[in-house]
This record gives sequence, C-alpha cells and structure tokens, in this order.
Amino acid sequence: MSNNISPQSARITGDLAPWSEEDLPAPPPFSIRNLFRTIGPGAILLAGSIGGGEWLIGPTITVKYGMSILWIATVAIALQLLFNLEAIRYTLYTGEPILVGIMRLRPGSKFWASGYIFATLAQLGVPALAAGCASVLFATFVGRIAGDGDATALHLLTYLVITITVAILLSGKTIERMLEYFSWVMITFIFSFLITVNLLFVPFSHWLKTLSGFVQFGSLPANLDPLLLATFAATAGSGGIGNLVITNWYRDKGFGMGAKVGSITSAFSHSEMQLSPVGKVFPLTEENLNHWRSWWKYVSADQVWLWGLGCLLGMFLNVNLATAVIPENTNMEHLAAGAFQARFMAEQLWTGFWWLALLNGFWVLMSTHLSNTDVLIRTVTDIVWVASPQLRERRKMSVSRLYYLFLMIATVWGLFAVHWGHAISLFKILGAVAGPVLAVAAIQILIINTKLLPQQLRPPIWRRAALIVCAICYGSLSAAFIWDLYLSLK
Repeated sequence: MSNNISPQSARITGDLAPWSEEDLPAPPPFSIRNLFRTIGPGAILLAGSIGGGEWLIGPTITVKYGMSILWIATVAIALQLLFNLEAIRYTLYTGEPILVGIMRLRPGSKFWASGYIFATLAQLGVPALAAGCASVLFATFVGRIAGDGDATALHLLTYLVITITVAILLSGKTIERMLEYFSWVMITFIFSFLITVNLLFVPFSHWLKTLSGFVQFGSLPANLDPLLLATFAATAGSGGIGNLVITNWYRDKGFGMGAKVGSITSAFSHSEMQLSPVGKVFPLTEENLNHWRSWWKYVSADQVWLWGLGCLLGMFLNVNLATAVIPENTNMEHLAAGAFQARFMAEQLWTGFWWLALLNGFWVLMSTHLSNTDVLIRTVTDIVWVASPQLRERRKMSVSRLYYLFLMIATVWGLFAVHWGHAISLFKILGAVAGPVLAVAAIQILIINTKLLPQQLRPPIWRRAALIVCAICYGSLSAAFIWDLYLSLK
C-alpha cells in the first residue's frame, strides 16, 4: 500500500489536488444476505424518483394524452440507468462524487462549481413536492380537494412539511444512512399499496393496454406541451442533479474508495472523521481488480434491479391505476394529482380508498421532497467544500456544519418560494433545468471516464455510445422547449 502521489494523477486531475493511492477495500462476499446489507443508494434515488415522474407527471400526461406516450419513460429510464452507472464508475475508483470529477475538467473547478450550484438552485430551489404534500394533507384532514380559497391553509401545511423534513435530516449517524432507512420504509409501503389496488381493482385488459404503451416507440400526440414532455422525460428517472448526486450517497455509504474519504455526518453524530476534499485511487493490482469487479456486482444490483426496475414498476403501477379510474382528457395540471386519484377511487371503488390513497400519496411525495432537499443541500455543500480551501481551514468549520448552514438558508428560502404556484407548475421548473443538466453532464462523464480513469477501468464502447445518445436526446428536448418558448414570446 502506498500514500505517495502518482505522477500520472498530478498530470491529469486538473486544478484540484491530485489523488493519493491506497488499496481498494474489499467488499463483503457477494451473497443475497450481503446484497441487502450493502445496497441502499438506489433506494434513496428510487424514493426520490417515484413522487415526481411516476406519481405526478406520469398520471397527468397519460390521462391527458393517452398511454402511447409511455415509451418516453422506457427510453428515459434506460438512458438514465447507464448515465448513473458511468457516474458511479468514477466514484468507485476515486472516492469522489462525479461533480468533483467534473470540477477537474477545463476551464477549471471554479467555473464548474459556479455552474452546477446555479443549476442545482434553479432545479431544486423551489420545494415543489412540499406543496404537493400540503395538498394531500389538506384533502385528508378536510375531506375534499383544496380550492381557490384554501391558499392560506395550503401554505401553512407546506411549512409543516418543510419543518418535518428538517427534523428528519437532523437525525441519524450519517445523513445517507438516515435517508436510506426512511427510503426503504417509504418504498415498501408505497409499492405494497400500489400492487394491491392494481391487482384487486384494475382489469387485466387495462394492464395489457398500459404495458403496450411502454413499447410503442416513436409516437407522440399532437399539441403536446414541450415543457410537460421535457419534464416527463427527465423525471421518469431522477431528473438531472439527482442522477449526479447518487455518487455522493455511494461515497457516504463507503462503496469502493469512498470508504477512504469520509462522509457527511448528521448533526448529532459523534464521529470525528472529516470528509476529505480529495479522493484516493488504487493501484491496478490483481487483488484490487478482483475487489473492483465485486463492488461492481453490488452497484449493478443496486442500480439495475432496485432503481431501474423500481422506476419502471412505479411508473407502470401509478399510470395503470390513474388511467383506470380517472376519465380520459382530464386536465390535472392545476389539481393535486394524488387527491384527484383518491376522489375517483373513492367514488368508483370504495370510500375507504379516499384515506388510503391519500396516505400513499403523502408518502410518495414526502419521500421525493426529502430526497430532493438532501440533493439540493448536499450538492452545494460538497461543491463549496471542495472548491474553497479557505473555508476548510477555518478551525470550527466542518462539512456537516456547512451542510446544516445551507439547510437552514434553504428552509427559510423555501418558506417564501412555495407561494409561486401550484405543485405541477412548480415541478415544471425542475423539468426545464433537468434536461440541459443531463445533456451536458453525459458528455462530461464520457470525458472523465475516458481520460481520468486507467485503461482497464474505462467503459466499453457501447456504454460510451449510450452517453452520447443520452446527451443528444436530452439536448434535443431542451432545444425544442427553448424554441417553443421563443415562439411564444414573439
């Protein structure tokens, strides 16, 4: 084992400090028992995904335009799955989140730090899902869908949701472990409910109709809102910044070289391990390469079978149920989709589904709001921590204190930002930013993994091609939206 700085690392790692070298930690022996003990970041990402594209936008767009549009979700989830895996490849090798790798590219760390902080604030700075949670809570307590005269009550409930989120993020040993625990609980409840009601109340013929929509590639309805389409394509998976921050959770979970660099601890943790702003890489010995292959098995299971399959199943179950109980061409953009579904289920199936569906809807939206809040704060914290040596040198400053400082600022900001519109309109802001982020970051990940990683660990040609396709698809959607916006302003 060596702690010396590699001359090659010093040459290719940009204006940030070069990596040092240590051996790659061995993962637990691969088994079903160890699999469930080891995976987890995919659960956090799935919990953060299911409330946006799967529960809000998916039902909204399919009820309005039909299920032939669902092939967009199939393509989006497949592209984002490969995007995620290639971002994680860098983190397994260096212990650094992919955003730190991007900061090593030209024109330099300060440029990319500023750009991604701006993109993160633009995408997640408005707590759209907290507003959605408030609509569900209002319907649960009052027994009806909120109307125009209920704005004050909705705002108060949104404040309550934001406060609960802060309390959750203050707990646990590390923030990643706390998020993972809550995510497993939430997705277990959500999928149990969705599978049960779909099996009991949706005709099999409707299942086949919904399934066919996922493979009817190429068809698009006329007069489709470009922004709604872009939002659907981005949030059918995780939507931009969330895809990048999956690597932060892998680091904090201790995957690969992440075990060597530390993590962001919670406010009440007694851990003294400080998060290193610079990663560590491993020499390419046979033992380390064997460990790499074993780690990759866990990553593949976490992303392919937990996150990827979970996103597809979540989209299918939510859309299958919504299109079975809500009349076609219903415009739900100005309504709480969950409360709307609950009302129709109560009217057509059983009155008790009003409360059961709303409870499920609350957990769906709350899981996504919780994840999005952490993504927002974690991204800004990690970028600032790496980019500012002066901040790290302050005697009483730690990365966890920086995290909670930004959390408090974002909380105060969120209390004002929720007044800007209803949940769907706020959520469209996420979609408008997520597409360009995915397009640009896909090319950056391709450059990083083919320039900064050693030859033996670089992605195969077909994965490189997938990143290019991802950039083209999301770049084209973003260009179409910008062009439509330009025409509307003329």
